[in-house]
Amino acid sequence: MRALITGVTGQDGSYLAELLLEKSYEVYGMVRNIRRDAHPRLAGVNGRIQFVEADLTDQSSLDRVVQQVHPDEIYNLAGQTFVPVAWSQPLLTMEITGMGALRLLEAIRRHSPKTRFLQASSSEIFGRTESAQQNENTRMQPNNPYGAAKLFAHHVTVNYRESYGMFACSCISFNHESPRRGVEFVTRKVAQQVARIKLGQADKLKMGNLEGRRDWGFAGDYVRAMWMMLQQPQPEDFVVATGVTHSVRDLLEVAFSYAGLDWEKHVEIDPELVRPAEPDPLCGDAGKAERLLGWRPSVSFRQLVEMMVQAELTALSPSPVKHNTSRVAGD
Repeated sequence: MRALITGVTGQDGSYLAELLLEKSYEVYGMVRNIRRDAHPRLAGVNGRIQFVEADLTDQSSLDRVVQQVHPDEIYNLAGQTFVPVAWSQPLLTMEITGMGALRLLEAIRRHSPKTRFLQASSSEIFGRTESAQQNENTRMQPNNPYGAAKLFAHHVTVNYRESYGMFACSCISFNHESPRRGVEFVTRKVAQQVARIKLGQADKLKMGNLEGRRDWGFAGDYVRAMWMMLQQPQPEDFVVATGVTHSVRDLLEVAFSYAGLDWEKHVEIDPELVRPAEPDPLCGDAGKAERLLGWRPSVSFRQLVEMMVQAELTALSPSPVKHNTSRVAGD
């Protein structure tokens, strides 16, 4: 089997590449510049991925790569993924995250119509919702440019599936984290600063609203669901989530507790970091994925947070650090 991954150098792309290599796939990773791009998240599979140059904003480059690789599966994980940036650069976000998916689907339609396609969708497509949990049938009404771009990509994937008979589906992933998460995201920010405080490299962590809630899962579990979706006899869209939300306060309690610290002694509320309006707490219902794919998350919230803190301690510490693993917040 041959797979092409866009966004291969990102969090999800790196975990997916590892998974596919374990399953004896021939893995191609799409990058904008082979010579310039750095791939620190792919260090563990260095030399086992073949990189190809293309850009989601350039139709001709996508046509060329699809013709060149002729993959059995394409996973579109690339995009501008940080919601605050989407507000400052909405056109760029739509060009990459929205139109990029359309260009890729068009390249498949033209040159490799039997290729199976996975679009990495997002819980942000639901936006403001009155449902306690969101599933594949929940009304989609995004409330930011990133969610709108993802919704466009989601709908165009359905369009190509229904209009051209292509095996194209969307994985509607809720928040998923890992030690490979970008430093701009709150989970990684907390894990990194907790490690610095533990090692005496810092004393305080500035935060905004501690009551915001998220459905947080482990990225490695979510890419496994993506692969499972493309192994089905028929293409369908699936919500992938844990079905449980935790607050930022829970995140702080678990992270500091793992390092043997009292979070209340180190966290300061910075008014500049408090959002004018906290997004609605989205919580996914992955019942369809459990029934049809047999998928369930394997890493709990606590295990995820502790994994991230430990990774930061290992990266920042010249010698092993002992931790207090007493339990504070429930999973």
